[in-house]
This record gives sequence, structure tokens and C-alpha cells, in this order.
Amino acid sequence: MRLWLKDSERRPDPLPARTDARAALLTGTVAWLLALTATLIWRDQITAAGLGWWVWCAMIGVVLGLLALLWVQLRRRR
Repeated sequence: MRLWLKDSERRPDPLPARTDARAALLTGTVAWLLALTATLIWRDQITAAGLGWWVWCAMIGVVLGLLALLWVQLRRRR
């Protein structure tokens, strides 16, 4: 087996696969939403432990997930 082929011996590159990222993005966004709900329920204990940034992290995860879903949906329409 050779590691390098001449250009004349190479097969053409395959076309990029069309994928649908909406299911993965939706799953991740729902997971962040559940994390946000949990951190809001136990916000006092989390803040007392010095981990108040967990709430903000979960909020940012939800917002980024929603923005990504919007971006994928708009790009899909083109």
C-alpha cells in the first residue's frame, strides 16, 4: 500500500453529504433548557456554593442553540 498517489491515479473526491443538523441542535438545546430549569430550581444553593455562573452558562447554551436552529432553518430555505 502506498501513501501517496499520482494525480492521474486518484479517484475524484466524493460530493459532500447532505445532512440535517436540526435534530442534533434541537436535542442539545433541550438539554441546555433542562439544565437551565434545574439551575433555576436550585439557584440559591448553586449561588451559595459559588457556582452562580452555571445559570448563565445554561442560558447562553439555550440562546446559542436557538440561534443555531434559526440559522440552519434559514440556510435550508435557500
